[in-house]
Amino acid sequence: MQIQIDKLIRSKRRTIALIVERDGTLTVRAPMRVSHAMIESFIQQKADWIVRTRERLKAIEPTPARRYVDGETFLFLGSFFDLKLVQSQRPALQFDKGFTLSKNAQPKSEQYFTRWYKERAYEIISERVREYAQRYNFTPRQVKISSARTRWGSCSPDGTLNFTWKLIMSPLDVIDYVVVHELSHLRVKNHSIKFWKLVESIYPEYKKKRKWLRENGDKLSL
Repeated sequence: MQIQIDKLIRSKRRTIALIVERDGTLTVRAPMRVSHAMIESFIQQKADWIVRTRERLKAIEPTPARRYVDGETFLFLGSFFDLKLVQSQRPALQFDKGFTLSKNAQPKSEQYFTRWYKERAYEIISERVREYAQRYNFTPRQVKISSARTRWGSCSPDGTLNFTWKLIMSPLDVIDYVVVHELSHLRVKNHSIKFWKLVESIYPEYKKKRKWLRENGDKLSL
């Protein structure tokens, strides 16, 4: 089975990563010195996974466009909260058992929500990273919040942990799994048996949380 590479990104990373984008295209992230032949061999090893992932993405129904109107619901930490439009408030978007948004800010609703989610993601995910790092003696360099569309998290060669802001829409225990996953990459760079045993030793329920992300990940978006 011949699988085409749609985008190849080389960097100082140590391992090869495959990303099937929402439109079915394949992005490959690879170390600078890894040969194209090795990349092709790795892709062939993962061919079945690539095909299954593409089929799953095709079956996902498109998410209706957001309108940012009264009564529309938004996910935060695994629960849905209603939006209510109000005459005027500062800041324009606030949260207290639900979202309120100034009517004059409605044309830029997506920008306000994205900024709010990014801020909460940094606060909460950084705290979870600190807790697990201290408890299990990990030493990440820093935590960054990204706008990645298909990766919940990643671990850079320099020890920086990256998490997409959309992760903050998932339940806290799912966030914890992703945090443990990326922290574990500080010790084991690949997804070998050794890596998954390390993850399981810290978070025994990781398989259930990983399954939740596979089944619900498409809902974590604006």
